[in-house]
Amino acid sequence: MNAEPAQSILLPDVTLLCGGLGTRLRGVIADRPKVLAPVAGKPFLAWVLDRLATQGFKRVILCTGFLAEQIEAEFGAEYKELDLEYSLEPSVLGTGGALRHALPLIESPSTLIMNGDSYCHVDLVQFCLGHDHSHALASMVLVNVDDSGRFGSVKQDGAGRVLAFQEKTASAVPGWINAGIYLINRSLLHEIPAGKISSLERDYFPPWINRGLRGFTTEGPFIDIGTPESYASAEAFFQAKPAAALLPIPAFNAS
Repeated sequence: MNAEPAQSILLPDVTLLCGGLGTRLRGVIADRPKVLAPVAGKPFLAWVLDRLATQGFKRVILCTGFLAEQIEAEFGAEYKELDLEYSLEPSVLGTGGALRHALPLIESPSTLIMNGDSYCHVDLVQFCLGHDHSHALASMVLVNVDDSGRFGSVKQDGAGRVLAFQEKTASAVPGWINAGIYLINRSLLHEIPAGKISSLERDYFPPWINRGLRGFTTEGPFIDIGTPESYASAEAFFQAKPAAALLPIPAFNAS
């Protein structure tokens, strides 16, 4: 069943981070950007866009870099019900710099930010509602995985506040990780220096903890295609047609 946007919320513009070099996948897909890697009959990015269209989003800004012309040639200005715009990095800027470069194209008070090389089967409309209800400046989706060591884990309290980010480890232990899906208010994006290389995850999320960074938890399922091993499992992931397995929205306290 398609999720219908709630009448009390105006869904934000979506910003998709699609500029990665995909260095670890070069031996598998050397001729295209990582987000165009074929998975179950279509580019991986099409699975992400399908999810956005199904849930009622209308406007998407794609932050592009490496082989950007291939992405625009593949999707053009429209994809299903989505209007697409492109923000081409003049040079490699990192996730923070790419977002800041795209800021003039973002028209909504906040933006839903997603990694173009990962997919989490989560109710994005409910995530937007939770963010608005909490009055947070920034929120992120957290997903429970069997091996959090590869990603680094995230700790939060019972009210949904993010408390700490744990570094990647060699141990394969279960835990909550950053799913690469965020809602960030424009006021925070303006704090990112324009034209500078920066990492949203390393340079900005840690100091934003003290400003009320919130987490929205889901049991997934989740996949990224950052390594040859994870990419090899992507086709089976989508062919399984996973059903949404969501935990309730945390009881955010607007404190």
